[in-house]
Amino acid sequence: MGKAEAKSKSSDGPSSARTASPRKASAKAADQERKDPAPSEADEKSEFVEVIAEGGDHVEPPPPEIVEPDPELSAEEAEQARKDYLLTRFWISARGYWGRSGDRLAWLFTIGLLLLIVTNVAVQYGINVWNRAIFDAIEKRDAASVFHLTAIFFPLAIGSVLLGVAQVFGRMGIQRRWRAWLTNAVVSRWLTNGRYYQLNLVDGDHKNPEYRIAEDLRIATDSPVDFIAGVTSALLSAVTFIVVLWTIGGALTVTLGGSSISIPGFLVIAAIIYAAIASGSIAAIGRSFVQISEDKNQAEAEFRYILTRVRENGESIALLGGETEERDGIDKTFSNVLRQWARLAGQHMRTTLVSQGSNLIAPVVPLLLCAPKFLDGSMSLGQVMQAASAFTIVQTAFGWLVDNYPRLADWNACARRIASLMLSLDGLERAETGDGFGRIERGETEGEAMLSLNDLSVTLDDGTAVVGETEVVIEPGERLLVAGESGTGKSTLVRAIAGLWPWGGGSVGLHADRRLFMLPQKPYVPSGTLRRAVAYPGAAEDWSVDEISRALHKVGLDHLKDKIEEDAPWDQTLSGGEKQRLAFARLLLHAPDIVVLDEATSALDEKSQDKMMEMVTTELPKATIVSVAHRVELEAFHSRKIVLERRKGGAKLVSDVDLIPRKGKRRLLGRFLRQRQAAGKAA
Repeated sequence: MGKAEAKSKSSDGPSSARTASPRKASAKAADQERKDPAPSEADEKSEFVEVIAEGGDHVEPPPPEIVEPDPELSAEEAEQARKDYLLTRFWISARGYWGRSGDRLAWLFTIGLLLLIVTNVAVQYGINVWNRAIFDAIEKRDAASVFHLTAIFFPLAIGSVLLGVAQVFGRMGIQRRWRAWLTNAVVSRWLTNGRYYQLNLVDGDHKNPEYRIAEDLRIATDSPVDFIAGVTSALLSAVTFIVVLWTIGGALTVTLGGSSISIPGFLVIAAIIYAAIASGSIAAIGRSFVQISEDKNQAEAEFRYILTRVRENGESIALLGGETEERDGIDKTFSNVLRQWARLAGQHMRTTLVSQGSNLIAPVVPLLLCAPKFLDGSMSLGQVMQAASAFTIVQTAFGWLVDNYPRLADWNACARRIASLMLSLDGLERAETGDGFGRIERGETEGEAMLSLNDLSVTLDDGTAVVGETEVVIEPGERLLVAGESGTGKSTLVRAIAGLWPWGGGSVGLHADRRLFMLPQKPYVPSGTLRRAVAYPGAAEDWSVDEISRALHKVGLDHLKDKIEEDAPWDQTLSGGEKQRLAFARLLLHAPDIVVLDEATSALDEKSQDKMMEMVTTELPKATIVSVAHRVELEAFHSRKIVLERRKGGAKLVSDVDLIPRKGKRRLLGRFLRQRQAAGKAA
């Protein structure tokens, strides 16, 4: 999707001051709409924010403006309002599949599926008429008619089968393409501007986003297509065969107390009453289906998450001997899964009791109702069988919701879960546009400066200060060391420099023609070959095997040179120190202008650390380096040092010293620190 630029129209309704936090957004109602600022249209038309991507493509609009729920609502009503909004939020994005930026074949598949459904109902009617004719012929022992009707049956049967196959193709085609379109939209938003990382930093109902995207989104797009196709087919079938029942059955005359009572359309009335009893029973029995499905899906997601955590942290768990404790956690989580499945099984058993009983009784009811008219000769055998077939079809149509209520409940749960993820992404997008709490701006530096922090402050997503106002200008070739106690916000400051932390104030300036490369404390090792791991985030083919081999040699990984093309679980087999060395090999291949090291040598011994830093200084002599580290030994490889100190209202920059004397005027906090020192002496 690319980075999106939001062009929002003014809103007459109240807006939340804290929409940057998905935690706040998830508890709000959905009754506020964006309105057109033109007075003549404000009361007639509401519009969503128009979002245009950098490439000019239309991007799905963010949701309507949301406000805090009515304080007069009870807790249950507020929760219901939140759930209702989640379904609204899902459809705001999902319906875009049929919009201007949607799939170009969406309407073709949709209209084609509807035509197939209509044609299939017509063929069903033809088979129903054939059913009457064949039994009438059998009753009359008319062999010629029986053979003639037998010949007609095969084209009808083949047509019905082919239409059924075509319906499956059209229905699943829509499901597949809709899922692909919506998945691409959600994944694009998830990956844009580091939001997949920022979701870990904010509160909100967005746990296990990977499961929501992979599984919940699949169900959320599959089920509506099945529902629409099923409802359409059921409605057409009901209308068509109610006419058949009314025409064939006519009126039923009943004698009570010496007087005769005529019941017109008695078969239709019986079908409606029967369906009402069955559907009403299911609705009463299955009223808890939605909540139980939500609880079951959440329990399954948590179980997958804890298993994934064990796999990802297998080495640490094995070294610490934590298998017993992990097993205890797994058992508790799995017990919750079984408990939720038991609740769901109970619901299925109760609904099956009604649906199975209904399916068994439905074919018998019309035969019993038509028996008096057949016995008195007013109905032929063919009419009885046609009426029985039509009654069953009508009952099936009316009972469609009965049979699909569990799936409807499951869809409800999945749509809300994917909408919760969308809602959290909405909060991050609002933070990026400066809505709510302050947003750190990103721009270009002035002159030759490589990096500048201009009145930069860093906060949490709820506004809590982490780092106070900071003024720093870093010149080309400088090697800056950021020091301070643990918890002073050094790593958070680095994330803000890299653009991963959006909350705060001031700005970060980067030289327009320079590239920044970051080495985190825990390097990411992708799956695949070692060549891909070293080249990441570039493509493995961007560098030859010889170039990668030389990079491995320079960082002390010669023992891996023969395994460059080997596909192995390198994330599990490489030690922490080897991963950090591999990250330095990446650095050599990419040769950036600005390097940010966040405890990038913490897993190396002092001697290896010195070799890495000497290598970087030798191989990238013109690179500007910003390091976050605790080790005093690293001062020898840096030209300057700034120190953060924890203070009330956020960490402050308290010192800025040259580690290597240099000529010229220093442009780091100079005037600010001198003024503060002078004020201290005067006091």
